[in-house]
Amino acid sequence: MGIKSRLIIMNFLQFAIWGSYLVCIGNFLGRVGLGEYISWFYVAQGVVSIFMPAIIGAIADKFIEPQRLLGISHLTAAVFMLVAAWFGFQATELTLAGEATSIGPIFAAYCLSVAFYMPTIALSNTVAFSILKNRGFDTVRDFPPIRVFGTVGFIAAMWLVNFVGFGGSGVQTELHEGVETLALVPMASQFTYMQLIVCGVLGLVLGLYAFSLPSCPIDRSAAAGHKSLAQRLGLDAFVLFKQRKMALFFLFSMLLGVSLQITNGYATPYINSFAATSESWFAENPTLLVSVSQVSEALCILLIPFCLKRFGIKIVMLMAMFAWVLRFGFFGIGSTESIVGIVLLFLSCIVYGVAFDFFNVSGALFVEQEAAKPMQASAQGLFMLMTNGIGASVGTWIAGKIVSHYCDWQGGFLVAREGVAGGWSATWLVFAGYALVVGVVFAMVFKYRHNPEALGNVKH
Repeated sequence: MGIKSRLIIMNFLQFAIWGSYLVCIGNFLGRVGLGEYISWFYVAQGVVSIFMPAIIGAIADKFIEPQRLLGISHLTAAVFMLVAAWFGFQATELTLAGEATSIGPIFAAYCLSVAFYMPTIALSNTVAFSILKNRGFDTVRDFPPIRVFGTVGFIAAMWLVNFVGFGGSGVQTELHEGVETLALVPMASQFTYMQLIVCGVLGLVLGLYAFSLPSCPIDRSAAAGHKSLAQRLGLDAFVLFKQRKMALFFLFSMLLGVSLQITNGYATPYINSFAATSESWFAENPTLLVSVSQVSEALCILLIPFCLKRFGIKIVMLMAMFAWVLRFGFFGIGSTESIVGIVLLFLSCIVYGVAFDFFNVSGALFVEQEAAKPMQASAQGLFMLMTNGIGASVGTWIAGKIVSHYCDWQGGFLVAREGVAGGWSATWLVFAGYALVVGVVFAMVFKYRHNPEALGNVKH
């Protein structure tokens, strides 16, 4: 098997692991009476993203070859996720017996799992770049077609857990006087904890597979060996805050990062909530509908080079910010109860590609262009810290509070809270309003002169 094919398999599994639970774990938590803690699971992912990638990266730089560390990290993450699945099974049994479940065991095992998984996202890129370079490939030309299979893997895992029922369709029927009707009943019997087992099994497969990959030698040169602890942890990039332009960019990256995990945590419970009041194929298959977002993401990557060259980083970032407004806004007025409502949900998923890619990918390109070469890796780490670390953690925590204010779990569905006006629509419109304010302020205060030639020389 060719080396590109082997790296394609690595990327496919890397993101299939994530896709197996990221957008549907909320349904599982709701089914076992832990719906109020959904935000905790996404906050934990953001918190570990603040420090674990830097620590694992430093180890890979000095002590353990990246492909071996990739295998060790995945095996460790997989074991903890399987432990979480075991506690999930116990929670399911307790729920079916009408007893209360505890957040502690599941949450602890989950946190340890994501602590070792999140660093592998960057580590897998390191492995791919090292192997391609060692074999004389052009990473600019040859890596993107390999990386796109990561998104394919994410989508494939979402479809798998959806079609086999592990994502939680959230609908049951019962016979009443000979007529089949919808029933608001506990849904734990749908084995939604199985999504965690899928994640763990895929992690074990990739963990073992990583040890078969070609060696990625550690750079033991004098230059590499003389890096300070601050440099190894990416702390030297904070000097960029002395530049007003970069300080504003990182600040708004954090503010926009608030939006990143909100729909991952609450999109499927929201779409699933319509199954409580009406029959709809889309309400019964929320994970499949949300997967349209990832399809859009894969396609929108292809638009970024053109848009950056034509419009510049400020306009592209504004496109992303206002795409988030539409992402949330379409959710706020969409539903599965009418053709128009379904179209609006599809439009929300389609604009997600612009919202996510134009922000993350173009932001990374901007950082590479503006940061000095010796600290480019640290600057990229700082960008990830501000967005997926601090921003996503704070945003998901706040989102949990807002959702809990407007909605409540009833019979396995997250529905409008009695006595509180607005329900799900108000929740999404609050998020849309936030994204709109961030976009408008960014347009007014961020000053940047577009230079098409400079962006045209960016290598990644």
